Amino acid sequence: MKLFYKPAYAYLVVDFFILILGFYVVLDWFPLTTNTPFNKYSWASLIYMSTWVIYSYFFQRYKPLRTQKYFNSIVKLFFTTLSLFLLYSILIHYFFKPYSGFVLLTISVGTFIVNYIFLSLYFAYKFAVDYNEIVFKSIETRDNATVKPAVRLDDESYNQLTTVVSNHSGKDVLKYLESAVELVSGNTLVYIKTDTENLQMLPNYQYSTIVQLERLNNMRGVNSHLSIINEKLPDNGFFVCCFESKSTRKKRLLSKYPIGINYFVYSIDFVFKRIMPKIFLSRNFYYFLTGGKDRIFSKTEVLGRLYCFGFTVISEKKIGNLTYVTAKRVKQPEEVQKRIYGPMIRLRRLGMNRELIDVYKMRTMHPYSEYLQSYIHEKNHLTAGGKFYKDIRVTALGSIMRKYWIDELPMILNFLKGEMKLVGVRPLSNHYFNLYSKELQDLRVRFKPGLLPPFYADLPQTLDEIQESERNYLLACQNNGVFITDLKYLFRILKNIIFRNARSA
Repeated sequence: MKLFYKPAYAYLVVDFFILILGFYVVLDWFPLTTNTPFNKYSWASLIYMSTWVIYSYFFQRYKPLRTQKYFNSIVKLFFTTLSLFLLYSILIHYFFKPYSGFVLLTISVGTFIVNYIFLSLYFAYKFAVDYNEIVFKSIETRDNATVKPAVRLDDESYNQLTTVVSNHSGKDVLKYLESAVELVSGNTLVYIKTDTENLQMLPNYQYSTIVQLERLNNMRGVNSHLSIINEKLPDNGFFVCCFESKSTRKKRLLSKYPIGINYFVYSIDFVFKRIMPKIFLSRNFYYFLTGGKDRIFSKTEVLGRLYCFGFTVISEKKIGNLTYVTAKRVKQPEEVQKRIYGPMIRLRRLGMNRELIDVYKMRTMHPYSEYLQSYIHEKNHLTAGGKFYKDIRVTALGSIMRKYWIDELPMILNFLKGEMKLVGVRPLSNHYFNLYSKELQDLRVRFKPGLLPPFYADLPQTLDEIQESERNYLLACQNNGVFITDLKYLFRILKNIIFRNARSA
C-alpha cells in the first residue's frame, strides 16, 4: 500500500465542509455550559479538523472515490473517527479538562453519520446501472457443440435415480421431471449439490439436460453457476431448476404463525434475507453471517438471470412451495456476470440535438428485469397508455413510487444541469426513438426533453394517441414559442393532476 498519494481535492473539500458544518451546529444549537462556545472552541476546532484531515489522508480516505469500494471506504471512515475520538478523549481527560467530552462525542458521531450518508449517496449514484440498454446477443451455435451419445439407463439405475429424486423433492416433482425431460436418457444429469466445483469438472456437451434439484435460494454465486451450466450444455440443451419465490415465501410465513406475530416474523425475514443481501450497504455483512443461503428471490429475478445467462424459459410449474422452470440454452451469457443494483438507475437517453444524456430515476423494478423484455411481451398485453398489464417486474414499493412520481425525483439533477426543462416530451432510448416516424423524430430533437410530458395534459389512451399528443405539443412549441406553450401545458397538467387524479404509471 502506498503511504503517500495525490488526494482527491474535491473529496477533501467536501470532508472539510462537513467538519465545519458539524462544529457550527454543535456549538450554535446544542446546550453547552459556556456562554461563548465559539471563543472557547475556536482553536480546539481548528486543531481537531487539521488532525482529522491528516488521519484521513494516512487512512487512505482521500483516494479518488471512483477507485474505492463502498465497504472499504466506510471502514476507513470508522477507524478515522474512532482513532481521533480515543486520542482526544485521553487528552481531555488528562490535560485539557475544561473542554467537554460531550462536544467531542457529538462531533465524532455527527461527522461519521454525515460522511456515511454522503458516501452512501455517492455509491448509490455510482452503482446506478442501465437496465434498458442491454445489447442482447442473437441465437447462435458453437463449433461441435453437440451432445455426446450415451447409453440409456438400465432398470436398476433408473429406479435408483427416481428414488433419489422422490426422496429429495417428492413424488410430484418426480412426475413433473418424467414429463418434462428424459430421465431415462444417459444424457440427463440430476444434480443436488450447490457448489460449482464439481460442475466445472464435467466435460462439455456430455449431457443434453441438467436438472438442479436444490433450490436456487440456497446457492451462493448463482450467476457463476448458470454460466457454467450454459458452458456445459450443448446447443439447445435444457436446464431445469427450482426456487421459492418472494410471494410464495410471504404466504407461507403468514400462514405459519398466528395473526399479529406472522407479520412481525415476515418483516424481519424480508429485511434480513431480501433487503440486506441486495443493497451495497449491508451485502458483505449478510454474506458473512449466512454464507448466502436461504435468500429471498422474486420470480422476476430468477427468470431474468436465466435470460441473462443465455437461456429462454420453456415452461414453469408450481409444485408445493417451489416453482420449477425448464429453460433452453440458446446463446452465450451476457458479458456482465455481476450487476450491482443500487437504489437508482441510470438511463442513457436522447436529448436535444440527439445528444445522449444520462437520466437518473429511482429503481422500481426487481433486479434483472432488464433481461425480461421478450418474456413480458409474450406473457402480457398492453393496457391503455402503452403499459404492460400486471407487469411482474415492478415491485410493490415501485408501483407506489411510480404512482406519485417519487421515482422521477432524481431527474431534478438533469433539470439543474440544463439537460431537461420542466415541461416537455420524455427523453427516449435509441430503441424506442427509432420506432417513431421521421417527422416526429426531427421535431423531438429540436427541443429539450421535460420532466412533465404533454401526456398529463391530454391523457391519451393508446400509443398512437401518445405520439399524436407529443406531435401537437412540439408543433405548438415550434409555432407559438417554447415559453408560452410550456406555460399553457403546465396549467393543464396541474389541473389534471389535482382535479382528474392523473398519476404516473
